[in-house]
Amino acid sequence: MLEEYDIPNLNPRKNPYAAQLKRQITINIDRDTIDYFKEQSAQTGLPYQTLINLYLRDCAVNHRVLKLTWDE
Repeated sequence: MLEEYDIPNLNPRKNPYAAQLKRQITINIDRDTIDYFKEQSAQTGLPYQTLINLYLRDCAVNHRVLKLTWDE
């Protein structure tokens, strides 16, 4: 491996997928919710974090709005 590389002569290009990269965050989620997605994970074979991301992405893409009502 070379100690130094001549980058301009390598003709670098930007990663076309850079805008789609995921960002790691910390979020508090109820234990029951995590258990639900873990059950779904066992059935589908997909990691539960992926399932949560897919669900949230669907909400964002379809502009779903949460409607809350409070019982008094």
